[in-house]
This record gives sequence, structure tokens and C-alpha cells, in this order.
Amino acid sequence: MMRRSAYGLSLATAAAFFFTTTVPAEATIQIQAGTTNQPGAVQAISLEEFVNRVNARVGDAAHIEFFHSSQLGSDEEMLQKVRLGTQDISQPSTIMSSLVPEFGLFDLPYLVADREHMRCITEHIVWPMLAPKAEARGAKIIGVWENGIRHITNNVRPIVTPEDLRGIKLRTPQGVWRVRMFEAYGANPTPLAFSEVFVALQTGVMDGQENPYVNIYSGRFQEVQRYLTETRHVYTPSFPVVSVRRFNSYPAEVQEAILEEGRNLQPWVFEVAARLEEEVRDKLIAAGMEFNYADRDAFVAASQPVYDRFASEVPGGRELIDKALALADGC
Repeated sequence: MMRRSAYGLSLATAAAFFFTTTVPAEATIQIQAGTTNQPGAVQAISLEEFVNRVNARVGDAAHIEFFHSSQLGSDEEMLQKVRLGTQDISQPSTIMSSLVPEFGLFDLPYLVADREHMRCITEHIVWPMLAPKAEARGAKIIGVWENGIRHITNNVRPIVTPEDLRGIKLRTPQGVWRVRMFEAYGANPTPLAFSEVFVALQTGVMDGQENPYVNIYSGRFQEVQRYLTETRHVYTPSFPVVSVRRFNSYPAEVQEAILEEGRNLQPWVFEVAARLEEEVRDKLIAAGMEFNYADRDAFVAASQPVYDRFASEVPGGRELIDKALALADGC
């Protein structure tokens, strides 16, 4: 919807198009759903699919409008607006640990083995243990989707072991455990909003960044980064949330549609994400990035201090780690 300016429409024309053709005039509830991701990234794809499914189901009772590319703000800003009740739905990922410290579990390197492991963690940890804590803070989790498996790009050197990160200025998301992880590896990590990353890399303010392949490609980082290293250091879930204040005002049929479609979307998201991961990696290499694999064992060995610190600083941290790791064998 908000891409209309790219087609040269005037503001007035675009507004007329929006109100006459997109939102049913008789819809009683207007809902905004926002993500920081650009079109083509897994989070944007999944949120748009969710929006389409809910809209088709509720008919004229409500209409959700989809906003991408940080149009409603950064992850931090949108999560705050959700809690205050000034935005309906956002799609936080790493930033969730700033709301509930236990979500830092998902910033621990090499914790999640694969998507089946994440499915088990969803059912046995996220829904019963973490979701209630988020809801108590004003953000009701409506699904557990995917941001992606993360890798490193930079303009200094290929990254094979953690020692290769020493001195590299690396952009990270807003999350204390991601920062601490890269500090343990020897990098100089700095949190920065996703919308600011391209310019930071282009101007040399940052040497590199870490993201799933799809985010790297949709963010056009291949245009300003030379080296691409497959590290797979973190699997990042996505936690779409709805404002508790807003949600409680929706009709029962709208509440039911949001909760059911949000929860049921996970298998579809996993399938799409798995397909795109390999396809987009090949596109990045074809675009001219120099590709290499990291030494996984070296990174795993360097990660233990991060686990120890999480276990000692987060209430119940050791139990969360042990429970999550045990689920790697199935549930």
C-alpha cells in the first residue's frame, strides 16, 4: 500500500486511491500492523500473509493495513506504541529481551539447532513460560514466526574464526545479549536501527553487520559489503504482538481470527524461510560478494562466556538454557 509513491502518484491521488479501493468503507475497526523489514524479507512476507488471512476471514468487521520498511517506526518505537495502545500490531524480534529479559535466550549463539527444534521451543517454552510475561507488559504474542538464521558481512576481511572479528565495527540490533556475544568474539558491536544500516555501511561508520540472508538482500547490503560469511551464529524468531489495550476492544470474532491465524502461520513461515534461505544466498554470491564458511567449532567454543553470563544474570536463566537444549532431541 505505502509503496504507491514509487509509481509517481501525488499525495492526493494516493490518498484517494487508498480510501476508495483498499479499506472497506463499512469496516468498523481499522488496525495497523507494522514491520521494519522491506518487502521480500521473511518478516515482511509473513506479516503480509497474516494480514491477508485475517482480512479475508473477518470481512467487514475489521481491516488490517500492512506497513513495511519501518514506516511506523523502529522496532523499539513500535513495541513501545503497542504497549501504550497507540499501535495495534508490531513484529519485534531481538528487541523483545528489552521487554522481558528471558527473551534474551534467543540471542544465545548456536542455541537453536533447526526449525523443528524451534517448533518444540515454541510449544514448551514460548507459549507457557514467556508469552504470559510479555502480555503482562502490554504486548500479547499472537504467533512465533521467523526472522532468520544470521550471518556476517563486512568490508575488512573474511571471517573464519572469532579472532577475525577483532576491531571490526559491527552493527547489531537493539539487544544486550547480541552485543555481549560480539564483544566476547572481539568485535566492536553497536546497536543501530535497521533503517539506518545501509548508510552506516556505505559511509564506513560501520564495517559490517549480521542478518539473515533475506534481510541482507532486501536491505541491498550486497551493494556496500564485500565479504559474506556463513556463520549461522543465531536463529532469530519473530514474535508478532498485538497491543493488549487494543486487543481487548476488538469484537470476539476479530480476536479469534488474530489469535488463530497468528498461531497457525508458523509452518507456512518455516517453509517459505527455508526455501528463500538458499535461493537468496546464491543471489548474494552472484552479486559479487566473496563467500566463505566460518569455523563453527571455534565460534561455539568462544560462546560459552555468554551462556554463563545469561545463566547468572537472568532469573531462571540456567533452567531456560537447559530446557531449550534438551528440546533439540524432539518434543
